[in-house]
Amino acid sequence: LEFCLPQNMANKGPSYGMSRKVQSKIENKYDKELEEQLVEWITVQCGPDVGRPDCGRLCSQVWLKNGVILSKLVNSLCPDGSKSVKVPENLPSGVFKQMEQVAEFLKAAENYGVTKTNMFQTVDLFEGKDMAAVQRTLKTLGSLAVTKNDGHYCGDPNWLMKKVQEHKREFTESQLQEGTHAIGLQMGSNRGASQAGMTGYRQPWQIIS
Repeated sequence: LEFCLPQNMANKGPSYGMSRKVQSKIENKYDKELEEQLVEWITVQCGPDVGRPDCGRLCSQVWLKNGVILSKLVNSLCPDGSKSVKVPENLPSGVFKQMEQVAEFLKAAENYGVTKTNMFQTVDLFEGKDMAAVQRTLKTLGSLAVTKNDGHYCGDPNWLMKKVQEHKREFTESQLQEGTHAIGLQMGSNRGASQAGMTGYRQPWQIIS
């Protein structure tokens, strides 16, 4: 099912002056190439029932704004029997219900491992204020799924950049002791030194004329 309803933006008044410039900069951050990769991943991950939007920022916004596809997406990454978000049988029609569904996705995405700095705000998607932020959240979610490699990610891993994993160095007990010994030698390199021959500053009343 392909659809696009850009008229949903008609109730938003025109932007003027500085606010228009700021909004224009935000919209220019939207990545059309990343849009194709994300749509491809979501349709493979969730199945053909979610449909596919026409190309374009507004079409992607309409496709995702009610939160149902996003909820199906994050649920598909969870182990069987532990779905994070309840998906309604009927599409939510009310504004509040749709925004609530998006908020549930965001909560589940954070529990999955997406950091707050990579999380979009509900209005970013629902009102189309910052679809680049939505892309960032979805890309991070997909990257985490590829990195976890737990069998729940579907599609080509190359669609989304694999998240760099933190490499923690582990030391043996003997290595730790050697390190402590080396630090001790450095700190003790001036042992035995004295202040003989060194002159300090004298107070005025100590100076003999």
